[in-house]
Amino acid sequence: MATQGKLYLIPTPVGNLEDITLRAIRLLKEVSIVLAEDTRTTGNLLKHFDIRNKMISHHKFNEHRTVESIAKRIKNGENVALVTDAGTPAISDPGFLLVRECATQGIDIECLPGATAFVPALVVSGLPSDRFIFEGFLPLKKGRQTRLSELQEETRTMIFYESPFRIVKTLAQLAETFGKERQASVSREISKLYEETLRGTLAELTAHFTENEPRGEFVLVVAGKECK
Repeated sequence: MATQGKLYLIPTPVGNLEDITLRAIRLLKEVSIVLAEDTRTTGNLLKHFDIRNKMISHHKFNEHRTVESIAKRIKNGENVALVTDAGTPAISDPGFLLVRECATQGIDIECLPGATAFVPALVVSGLPSDRFIFEGFLPLKKGRQTRLSELQEETRTMIFYESPFRIVKTLAQLAETFGKERQASVSREISKLYEETLRGTLAELTAHFTENEPRGEFVLVVAGKECK
């Protein structure tokens, strides 16, 4: 009977390719297969580090259908690496379903420490980082306002991901819900050439990105409600 393999969750750089770890590079070379959110994006990463390994697409549109077959391959002895386009798998990216399936089947799972966008954005925001909540992407339509209303009384620092196409709308909605004077920080293009962090009130940040075209991927850090 074959020795059971292991699932490795491997963070990839959110910008600067130097942010990958030596262990991540070694494992990407050693595993049987690499599950990639986008094989083109991961292919460029592997090529940069001279990694010649087999890739299989594993993304939000097919993960429901593939988790059982992947778990079976691991149980039959294959070591499998899961990567997403950038950052740590399962953090606002595919990964949870496969981890749950492997955990249910008693398969060993190992997640390497590494890049994720919200930690540096929180640290440089200047807002309290001792207690915080990570919200990821807000619902696009259904449930969006309900979720914002639920967060009105939140006293911990809040972290959101947002795209350049919705950042102005989201800032405006947060200002309307939490108050225009609520302090916040917006970081974009983390660890890339044009990395930038802006701090101010929600009203000020809304005005800035209304006047200046938003570019890049955004992490929005918002102060919690002050206890009186």
